[in-house]
Amino acid sequence: MKKPLHWISLLISLSFFYSCQEKTATKEHPNVIIILADDLGYGDIGAFNPESKIPTPHIDQLAQEGMRFTDAHTPSAVCTPTRYGLLTGRYNWRSKLKSGVLTGKSKALIEKERTTIADVMKNAGYHTAFIGKWHLGWNWGLQEGDSLRGEGWDAKDFEQLDFTKPVSHTPNDLGFDYAFGHSGSLDMAPYVYVENGKVTAIPDTVTVNTGKYSWWREGPTAPDFDHEQVTPNFFERSIQYIKGQSKQNQPFFLYLALPSPHTPILPTPEWQGKSGVAPYADFMLMIDDYVGQVNEAIKKAGIEDNTLVIFTSDNGGSPAAGLDIMQAAGHYSSYIYRGHKADIYEGGHRVPFIAKWPSKIKPGVSSSQTICLTDLMATAAEIVAYDLKPNEGEDSFSLLKMLEGNDTEGIVREATVHHSINGSFAIRQGDWKLIMAKGSGGWSFPKPGDPAEEGLPEVQLYNLALDPGESQNLQDRYPEIVSDLKKLLIKYIQEGRSTPGMPQPNDEYSKPWPQISFIDG
Repeated sequence: MKKPLHWISLLISLSFFYSCQEKTATKEHPNVIIILADDLGYGDIGAFNPESKIPTPHIDQLAQEGMRFTDAHTPSAVCTPTRYGLLTGRYNWRSKLKSGVLTGKSKALIEKERTTIADVMKNAGYHTAFIGKWHLGWNWGLQEGDSLRGEGWDAKDFEQLDFTKPVSHTPNDLGFDYAFGHSGSLDMAPYVYVENGKVTAIPDTVTVNTGKYSWWREGPTAPDFDHEQVTPNFFERSIQYIKGQSKQNQPFFLYLALPSPHTPILPTPEWQGKSGVAPYADFMLMIDDYVGQVNEAIKKAGIEDNTLVIFTSDNGGSPAAGLDIMQAAGHYSSYIYRGHKADIYEGGHRVPFIAKWPSKIKPGVSSSQTICLTDLMATAAEIVAYDLKPNEGEDSFSLLKMLEGNDTEGIVREATVHHSINGSFAIRQGDWKLIMAKGSGGWSFPKPGDPAEEGLPEVQLYNLALDPGESQNLQDRYPEIVSDLKKLLIKYIQEGRSTPGMPQPNDEYSKPWPQISFIDG
């Protein structure tokens, strides 16, 4: 076990950082905090699953004090694409990454020229901060004369990185005044913190963990990087940021991107075994407690009334977390929905979504409107009266009117596009969902290429109002609905946007993109 974090030094450094910030705006607009959990399933929160075996009293309280969205979706069923969509308001499959995720070594995915939600807030006078798991790539410094080699999955892939050099194309180049975090998932090397483009400590060892649920890949590890303390570190830093920034005459935007409850599942000792269900459930108890501490810090800072807090997840629960042993105990991370992380089915991308903003949102209300995490971009823009340009937030619809209580007049989303880990598409309009794949497009049965897919229809059509578990494929009974939804999906792909406006180009891609063969078929 490495040495515990030095919180006194942290407080001093943060206090100095805030004192140096130029006060350019007053708090006319709300503070905005987005807490993005990692691999947290729809059914892992009591407010969304009355049969949950994992107590989440603090997150449930957040829901009671705010608004629940019961039909909220991530733009993708895996990490990197969802984070891209959240920050840009654009579906990730429009970028160069058409399937899969990045590694801890990958180059930056978001171009510096692309507007992010942080850019919108910063331009409106906000102080902007990122704390947590980035997983969108940045450009590491390299050994003299060397070039980037390897994909970042193997320990030898990191030999050409020079951790003494600055890191470029970081969150600081994408609208964040302050940035502290690590590059990929907590099971992806290198295991170092980067703060405002600089590595905080040079790796001096190589670590690996082969535990069933606590595993991480072999890779260089810095002396200040303790896997078990990463989640607590991010929460503690965020709490100190909230306390410090609440004293400034400037609104703030905080993007707290958790690396948890994604593997490695590492509840600290006081939480281990406390749930009586599984290590994942113990981890969730810890996360829930920290969310409660964030909520309490906001209240004690005297900024609760005019602070918008969003709590959600980047995709559904992961089988690597031990979904099978939790199901044996009667807990279902996907609740009543089919599939899990990586899948095109609802369990892959339907997530809990809570919004609390006491001056605007009535407590204890819920909405069944279909929303997507890409909508946060347009929501932020409307809050600060920023007009999105034609090439900004191409798949983002504002939730502001819905948050203010106009549920029927709020979002004007015509349809929502879903995406799986292998790049399979689905489109949802009203109660109908069309899947452009034979199976899951992910990790659940039937997987892509599984012999079980042979003989299955090329597409799947479900009525989610009557069949939320996606058990009865109706594609042969409603060919006109299949045709209409397919045409709409093709329109969205070809026009580079799903919002009204001028058509925009999708990013070029050098490899084949087989998942859109249906356009010509």
